[in-house]
Amino acid sequence: MQLSIISQQTINLEVLKAKKSFGQHFLHRDDVARRIASSLTQPYARVLEVGPGKGMLTRHLLTQGRELVAVEADQDMVSYLAQHFQGQEGLRVIAADFLQTDLNDIFARQSFALIGNFPYNISSQILFRLLDYRHLIPEMVGMFQREVAVRIVSGPGNKDYGILSVLLQAFYEGKYLFSVDRSNFSPPPQVQSGVVRLLRKPLQALPCDEVLFRQVVKQSFGQRRKMLRNTLKSFFEHQPEQLQDDFFLQRPEQLSVQQFIELTQRIEETLAAR
Repeated sequence: MQLSIISQQTINLEVLKAKKSFGQHFLHRDDVARRIASSLTQPYARVLEVGPGKGMLTRHLLTQGRELVAVEADQDMVSYLAQHFQGQEGLRVIAADFLQTDLNDIFARQSFALIGNFPYNISSQILFRLLDYRHLIPEMVGMFQREVAVRIVSGPGNKDYGILSVLLQAFYEGKYLFSVDRSNFSPPPQVQSGVVRLLRKPLQALPCDEVLFRQVVKQSFGQRRKMLRNTLKSFFEHQPEQLQDDFFLQRPEQLSVQQFIELTQRIEETLAAR
């Protein structure tokens, strides 16, 4: 794809407002931005920032001597960044929708860290993109709506444990770093925020069909209050006796990531025997 570079249109800071359509809430606390930027566990040679907005986080990332690419979908923000970061060494701003961008093209298929004060309206989609490109992304640090941040790191037996928890934890180790009060943004969002770090596990491929794994996880949590024997019975139409196993008396939030992998393997064997 052809990547658009920053334009030179002059933007008046006084009239530059956050846009609901882009889910924008501008962080105005410099110390919080510095803390996010310093939360990466090592000085990666290449870093991709999603949704830089007015560059609060960008400024701190640039002090760390990295090759930084900032992907911004709002053309007004792209122009603002061009005006305020013009000629900044180490920074490349791309005018593009992150969700539509081929991440293989950003750093010529070289690995990079992912970071950002992510727009809350597309945060789950960003995480699924992370999974799709996990071969390139060893680490992610991101600010999310606190509810989503908690969900990312929650374990079995917790009411917040769900689809995102299982799919992300299959490939990444997650840690909740700190909370950020809504008063630190302009305009303030309706919710509180949380910053999370994800570190990729050494094993990047599962010992089961990954498409089926996602399907099993999503179908299991689709009716999370029901037992697995009810939510997964479509997989066992030809071997319904398997559903008599005590394992299927559990609800999805009781299963660990490893158990979901083993469940997927079991379903694979059942489907192969048809």
